[in-house]
Amino acid sequence: MFPPRPNHPTHKIMNFTPRRCRGWWLKSALLGIAILSLAAPAFAQNLKVTLLGTGSPRPVMERFGPSILVEAGKEKLLFDCGRGATQRLFHLKVPFNDVSLFLTHLHSDHIVGIPDFYLTGWIFGRSTPLRVWGPAGTTEMMSHLEQAYQFDIHMRRDVDEKLPAQGAVVVAKDIEQGVVYQNGDLKVTAFTVDHTPIKPALGYRVDYAGHSVVLSGDTRFNENLIQFAQGTDVLVHEVLDPEAYWASDEMYSPEQKQRVINHHTTPEQAGTVFSRVKPKLAVYSHVVPFNVNAQDLVAHTRKTYSGPLEVGEDLMSIEIGEKIEVRRAPK
Repeated sequence: MFPPRPNHPTHKIMNFTPRRCRGWWLKSALLGIAILSLAAPAFAQNLKVTLLGTGSPRPVMERFGPSILVEAGKEKLLFDCGRGATQRLFHLKVPFNDVSLFLTHLHSDHIVGIPDFYLTGWIFGRSTPLRVWGPAGTTEMMSHLEQAYQFDIHMRRDVDEKLPAQGAVVVAKDIEQGVVYQNGDLKVTAFTVDHTPIKPALGYRVDYAGHSVVLSGDTRFNENLIQFAQGTDVLVHEVLDPEAYWASDEMYSPEQKQRVINHHTTPEQAGTVFSRVKPKLAVYSHVVPFNVNAQDLVAHTRKTYSGPLEVGEDLMSIEIGEKIEVRRAPK
């Protein structure tokens, strides 16, 4: 039996490389492979956070509805699904089949994008059940969603495209404070926040391979959030600027505006949270009003916090590794 013949390019290199250089060539190639082998896992250990939407119920193009994508290794976790979340995921070429959904609370601006994500994700590739975690009421809401779209589901699954049946299945779970998902180095912890009178409301902490990000959800100043956020690399927190909100349009009465202010966090209050948590980076999302001056937000926050701070924008990404890198979407 003849020994395996080397492929043509390798054969030429080995034949025409001077003998004294062959050892050097082989050592260099092996060293390069070793470096790549070491570098690839290190990169994979990073957490990546992308702000898909940083707005509120107002349907404006500047800030889509609240939604944050967290990528931990191969896992892709979507926190809230506001208006436009599906378009953002598609734009970023994130496979729908890979995404699990976590909800902070059931206010419309945080969930209005779910039907689109559920059905369009199925049409464009999801072949396994959509997994959803959220506060009490989530399971019931998702069951009614399947019921509401039963005609479309029947047509696409049984009559027309014959899409995979499992892709139209929803596996939902109502959760409370505690560890709600764990897979290897990845751990997702839910904690209660104070969005009274909207109850229950949750924030989340994602830990992965020695790094972490905390997402406040909608809340007023909250001690429980501060406790769960200790030691985190990045804290993404909601914010409402009362001065700018009072000056916004007159759609709401003064009484209604005051009630809204009462269950959100002002920049000065958020600054106190950041000062006590001491994250490597603090980031604002769910920015109210949508057109508030970012410099004003920072100035108000600086009364109580002097550390690293970013005012979030749609499609801003934060990579969390040995260092934290922030990238903004091209204008």
